[in-house]
Amino acid sequence: MSKSDESCCGGLYDSPTMDWDKLRIFHNVAEAGSFTHAGDRLKLSQSAVSRQISALEEVLRVPLFHRHARGLILTEQGELLHRTTKEVFSKLALAQASLSESRERAKGNIKITTTTGFGFSWLMPRLKRFMTQHPDVTITLLLEDNDLDLSMREADVAIRLHPPTQPDLVQRHLASFSLPIYAGKAYLEMKGEPQTLHDLAHHDLIGFAGQHLPLPHVNWLVEHLLKDKTISKLNVRLAVNNISAIGHAISSNIGIGVLPQYTAQAYPDLIRILPDIHSPKMDAFFVYPEELRTSKRIAVFRDFLIEELSELSEEKPVFP
Repeated sequence: MSKSDESCCGGLYDSPTMDWDKLRIFHNVAEAGSFTHAGDRLKLSQSAVSRQISALEEVLRVPLFHRHARGLILTEQGELLHRTTKEVFSKLALAQASLSESRERAKGNIKITTTTGFGFSWLMPRLKRFMTQHPDVTITLLLEDNDLDLSMREADVAIRLHPPTQPDLVQRHLASFSLPIYAGKAYLEMKGEPQTLHDLAHHDLIGFAGQHLPLPHVNWLVEHLLKDKTISKLNVRLAVNNISAIGHAISSNIGIGVLPQYTAQAYPDLIRILPDIHSPKMDAFFVYPEELRTSKRIAVFRDFLIEELSELSEEKPVFP
């Protein structure tokens, strides 16, 4: 903001109410964590940003930041205001995108969140095709095994591999997947191919580690074998907290494990074993806020997912 801009708006800044420009500056400072970084975003000097924050604190009569040599920390009052401004500016950004989006052609950015395994193994290799079909759409992909809050606009849409829990979101069932059992060719040549589940007691197994499960039933095979009282000991040679890493481990012939079909597709050398064993089923959902229901770019991405996932979807009995 220039000096002339500041002088012309002086009366507004002296008002006992908050104004949009101060809130915009506050929001950027809260996000950036320093006056300097926020100034770089806003094309303002560090001192100009600092003055605006001090003026806002004076109007509100509360401190918004603890000032330290290494940066800024929001006070309790600052946290409250930050949550509010984050929601307000997110909704304003959404409104701007919706107003500017062509009804005839998908346009704008889609911020997508999904699990690391699904995003890395299945979605990423297909994004090129989608972006070629829709050249005016850009993608921000957030790979998180924890669910981001769509109502707070942490993402526009989510591909979730469990039933959504937020009642205020639109959800569309995309596909159903099983988690078959796989092994590498070299492993089977060395150890032999098991013919029954009980045979797995004599093989090296790969399991999932960690308390937070990115997928339902991700450890179903190990859990089932542990419950089998006729099996005295299991040889779980490797446990890892990442689905793609499990796929890589099986492909590297470390042992036998289960994978969702979309991850197994990324490792064409894998061999599905014990194909008559029906593994538990999981469902994929496309989820987005109600206000994006009429968005063209969201609609074309949803339709793209449905078409691409149709080849993988299975309806099989759940393992007893």
